[in-house]
Formats: sequence, C-alpha cells, structure tokens
Amino acid sequence: MSATIDSPGSTPTVQLVTPDGRWQPSDSAEEYLPYVESLGEHDLKRFYRDMVVMRQFDTEAANLQRQGQLALWVPSHGQEAAQVGSAYAARPQDHIFPSYREHAVGMIRGLDMVDILRMLRGVTLGGWVPEENGNFHLYTLVLASQTLHATGYAMGMQLDGSSGTGNPETDAAVLVYFGDGASSQGDTSESLVFAASYQTPQVFFLQNNHWAISVPVARQSRTPLYLRGSGFGVPGTRVDGNDVLASYAVTAKWLDDARAGHGPALIEALTYRVGAHTTADDPTKYRTDDELASWVQRDPIVRFVAHLRTLGVEQEFLDAVDQEAADIADDARRRVLQLGPPSVGRMFENVYAEPHPLVEEQQEWLARYEESFGEQA
Repeated sequence: MSATIDSPGSTPTVQLVTPDGRWQPSDSAEEYLPYVESLGEHDLKRFYRDMVVMRQFDTEAANLQRQGQLALWVPSHGQEAAQVGSAYAARPQDHIFPSYREHAVGMIRGLDMVDILRMLRGVTLGGWVPEENGNFHLYTLVLASQTLHATGYAMGMQLDGSSGTGNPETDAAVLVYFGDGASSQGDTSESLVFAASYQTPQVFFLQNNHWAISVPVARQSRTPLYLRGSGFGVPGTRVDGNDVLASYAVTAKWLDDARAGHGPALIEALTYRVGAHTTADDPTKYRTDDELASWVQRDPIVRFVAHLRTLGVEQEFLDAVDQEAADIADDARRRVLQLGPPSVGRMFENVYAEPHPLVEEQQEWLARYEESFGEQA
C-alpha cells in the first residue's frame, strides 16, 4: 500500500518555495504572504542555521545510540523545516506541547539539547522544567496524550484571561505537535471536541510524515488529514512541511488568530520521516526505496539552501554553519559521555509538588533495605 493518500498537488497546499528553491507561492498562499514579507536576511539565515544544526545533532544522537550510549533515539531527519518554521512562529509567552520528535522546537525555545539525550539515556525521568525552557513542555511517549494536555492548558489560559485581550504583546496561545498516527487516536478527537467547544487559543500542528511506525497514512484516513478538524468545527490548512517559510507563515497566522480569541485551528504539515521511527525500528521492512528516494529529492535543507543562493547568501556563511553544527554535535557527544548514573534518591523527587508521607516512607524503606546487605566485598 502506498504511504500517501494523494499527491501534494491534488489538495490545496500552501507552498512558497518550490523543491528546487524557486520563490513561487501557490494559489492558496496569498493570505500568508505578509508574514514572510516581514522577515529579514537575518531571519532566513537563522532558519537555515537551525535546520543544519538539528540535522547534524540528529545524526550524532543516532550514532550515540548505536554505540550503546543511549537506550533509544527518535530521529527527526527530514522534518526540520516543519519544526523550525513553526517554532519561530511562536512567541515567548506561548506554550509548546511536543510529542517526542520535536528536537528543533526545543532547541529554538532554549532547551539544552543534552537534556533530551539525558532522558533517552535513562538518567532522568522528566528531562527539564518547562518554565525554565521557553514554556517547552515535556516529551510525551504516550501518543496523543499531549493533545489533551495542551487543550486543558489552553482552557486554563482562556479562563485566566491570557488570550483575546487585544494586546498582541501579552496574549498567549498553545501550540501542540503530534503525528499522523496520533491523529487516529481517541485522545486527539477528544481534544478537538473540547478545543472547538470552548474555542481555546490553540493550534494543532500535525506533522504528517506518512508513517505511523509501519502503518501508512493511507490506511489511517481516506481524506486529507487537515480536514479532520472540520468535523469538530476546527478550521484546517495543509502546508508543505518541507518548506520552512510556508511552515512559518501558516503557523504564525493561525497563532495570531488563536491569541486574538478566534479559537483553535489545525495545520497539517506534509513532510516525511526519512529515517526510522526510532532506533528500534527497521523501515526497510515496510516501505520502498523508490518512495524514500522521491522524498529525499525534496529535502528541506537542500531546498532552502538553493533558495538562499538565489538571494545571494555567501558560501562563507554556509561553511560557517556547517562548522558550527559539527562543533555542537561534538560537544553533545562529549557531555553525554560524561554523564554519570543518577542517585537512587532521584526516583523519589518531584513525584508530588509537596512532601508526601507515602513517598518518604518508601524512601526510608529502600534505605533500610540497602543497608541490610552490609558492606559488599
């Protein structure tokens, strides 16, 4: 079975830059153009830099897992444009609820990337404090549950008067990421019900990378995924997720609407998972080489560097980005290898916000149990 339910051109898809790097907005892109027109050369270079850094970091993390330094790695190769573009559309006061592949989004929000590796190495049960990392919430390995977390948080923001006040500098919204597989789960449908009913300040960002592990999107839906929201009263837009500028513009527009009190929206970013679902997966078992090759030809980084060249961006900048990406990946490797095991007491920390007698009792029991063995030879 083919992974796609239709070709990108058969459904209205917002695209600004063609796969070969030419500026050629699609017919459905008109209302989003003002958001790109406000970007300067510095912004475009920043988009490119972050995509390249994430690609190199992703490669290094996969190598660390293969060498036994991580229990698992979740590749994001191929999805950099969808993540970088949408992440830059969010404002500091917005809250981001990721799935478990949004490494670039976390980086842009200020997260130390080694915190992700620390979690996947098994030395932390959480990873980071959202309020200290750009309101970037914790990864969710229980698929689709983050859509409910995000909707509940958006309902709370709405009740607190954090959106729809008319002040764009302080109004806030929620941006939640999930995949095509998660879109088929009940949690997502339930979250769309509540988001529509309460008109939450929220954007659902669906990264359609075409494979829910080994299940193709064609088996999950007979219609384009961006239409799923309409059944709940949530408007939807499909964007070329390998076009970083289109991903930015569409997300910025819908986040502006959400902050202004106009309710939720759903974005389907059409992209592709070039690597495995995780390092525990073998994609050669369920997809063809031809399909993979067709998407590699639409690589988001190759596309954007071609566009930057048409704008006159110098080779010196591109070379400097490559070197910076390599340095960041090397630094991540060095720091991961220096990580020691967590203390036994860490498992009892932060189970509850306040001290809890049952947790204290369990911790004391464990201490007595360990002491009962005496000194080991």
